[in-house]
Amino acid sequence: MNQFKTLFLIVCLTGMLVWIGDLLYPGGQGVLMALAIALAMNFVSYFYSDKIVLASYGAKILEQQDAPDLYLLVSRVVQRANLPMPRLALVEDDTPNAFATGRDAEHAVVAVTTGMIRLLSDAELEGVLAHELGHVAHRDILISSITSVLVQAIMFLSRMAMWVTPRDEEGRSNPIAGLLIAIFAPISAMVLQLALSRSREYLADEYSAQITGRPMELANALERIAGINEAQPMRDAQPATAHMMIVNPLRSGGLMSIFSTHPPIEARIERLRAMVTGM
Repeated sequence: MNQFKTLFLIVCLTGMLVWIGDLLYPGGQGVLMALAIALAMNFVSYFYSDKIVLASYGAKILEQQDAPDLYLLVSRVVQRANLPMPRLALVEDDTPNAFATGRDAEHAVVAVTTGMIRLLSDAELEGVLAHELGHVAHRDILISSITSVLVQAIMFLSRMAMWVTPRDEEGRSNPIAGLLIAIFAPISAMVLQLALSRSREYLADEYSAQITGRPMELANALERIAGINEAQPMRDAQPATAHMMIVNPLRSGGLMSIFSTHPPIEARIERLRAMVTGM
């Protein structure tokens, strides 16, 4: 199923890039340019998206001696889950959050912020780490990584349309096309993000609860870190990578909640509490 989602994602985002290219430069030139960009971005997304995402947050890869306690928590989870040990990374940010990236389990990276380590107890942090490893186990990280890189490409071209006036096939300026790109391309990319990411958060929450056997620890962690992220968003948070975080790192109140890449935190907590009864 995830392979189908990945293919669907690549096709949709590539089609969007081609559409933007055709509006910017009609007559075939824009399509060829957009296809070249799409092919290059798909290649980069598959092999280097983890490095791009880590660099965008200034994440530092940790060695075991740098964070022995964190390594111990992760090693417990991967042993129970029968997963390879991922690389660990640290993001210098007081706002608690976490994400996983990489193209598969053998190349996975789990990143946490300094605020996350300071705020949570070991049991709560273990629940968060198990959630991120749930994305690794479900092969969500490839989907997330491809999305983040290609959405950034779409955002770049949509901003470019503000400065480069599109032209029609006769060479006349076409400001309406530029307006369409600037308005609808980012919105379409955001809709695609949330369509592919919301259900994955529920599945990763369930995975964490099953692996650790303590769903309430993750519920407590989600409640605390979501409130802090709403009041104090991550310093380097970006719309293109927001879907990768365990909670939305951007303010999402009011109408913006419609475009949130995460399901409501209250719904996630309620589902986790229901698991306690089931267990």
